[in-house]
This record gives sequence, structure tokens and C-alpha cells, in this order.
Amino acid sequence: SPVSAGLAGVGLPIAFVSTLAALYGRAPGLSMAEGDTLISVDYEIFGKVQGVFFRKHTQAEGKKLGLVGWVQNTDRGTVQGQVQGPISKVRHMQEWLETRGSPKSHIDRASFNNEKVISKLDYSDFQIVK
Repeated sequence: SPVSAGLAGVGLPIAFVSTLAALYGRAPGLSMAEGDTLISVDYEIFGKVQGVFFRKHTQAEGKKLGLVGWVQNTDRGTVQGQVQGPISKVRHMQEWLETRGSPKSHIDRASFNNEKVISKLDYSDFQIVK
């Protein structure tokens, strides 16, 4: 029918825009779903988290999730940093930081502070700060 033929032409651009949104975060002009809201969260991880490649694994996990931010050792024997990205991905990272970490780490507790909605990312990648 002419109606379905007309609608078939509409499907491709929507699928294409959806693909772009999935690849690059969100496409300009599309409304953001709750899970795509960008947030920033500071974190500090307590336990056996130094000398066990915690920073390297944190950076790798952050990049895998498409997040940006930084991680560093503290002189208190903890690891601290900041993570930014879509809220759903940041929640995955928070759970990872609290429960998994690097294979040889032992996490006693995780502290998350200064959570806020942001309009744009402050970093271009996930860095280990020395």
C-alpha cells in the first residue's frame, strides 16, 4: 500500500539516528531518556586497593563502559577519582567499584560524593593520575 511504502522510508533515518545515538552517546536534537542523563560522581575506595593494579582496572572498566574521568592513589592508602557519563553507565561503574575492583584487590567500602547532573562531560577520556 502507498502508506506502508511511505512509512518504510521513515524507518531508515530513525534506525540510523538510533545507531548514531548508541555509538556516540546521544544524537543532538533527540530528547534524553532518564538513563542518558549525564552525571558526575566523586568516589573513594577503601581496602586493599593499592599495589593490586586497581587504577589500571578502573581505567579499563571506565573506558569499556564509555565513561570519562580519572583515578589516583591517595597517601591514605585509598583510591579516589571522579567518573562522568550517562547515569545508567555510571551506576554500573559504581557497582563495579564497590564490589569487584581488580582481581587481587579487597574492597572494604566505597564512598560516593558530590553527585550532580551535568550538561557536558569535563573530560575526553579516563585517565590514571599519578
